[in-house]
Amino acid sequence: MFYTYILISLKDNKLYTGYTSDIKSRLHSHNNGEVQSTKNRRPLKLIYFEACLNQNDALHREKYLKSTYGKRYIKSRLKNYLDV
Repeated sequence: MFYTYILISLKDNKLYTGYTSDIKSRLHSHNNGEVQSTKNRRPLKLIYFEACLNQNDALHREKYLKSTYGKRYIKSRLKNYLDV
C-alpha cells in the first residue's frame, strides 16, 4: 500500500502534502527534521491520508492534491477541522 497524506504545521498552520509507503515512519522523519521542506515548520500533525494500491496512483493523487483544485477539495473536505 502507498499513502498520500497531508500534514499541518503547528508552527505556521500551513499544509504539506506528500506520499509514502510507510506513513508512520514518514511522519517520524518529518517531525525529526529529516525532511528538508518541513524541518523549519515543526511540529507537524497528520490530518488526512488516503490509501492507494500502487505507487503511481499515490503519486498522481499527491500531484492532484497539490493543484488548485486539489487544495480546494481538501479545504472543503476538512472544512470543520480547519475552521476550528
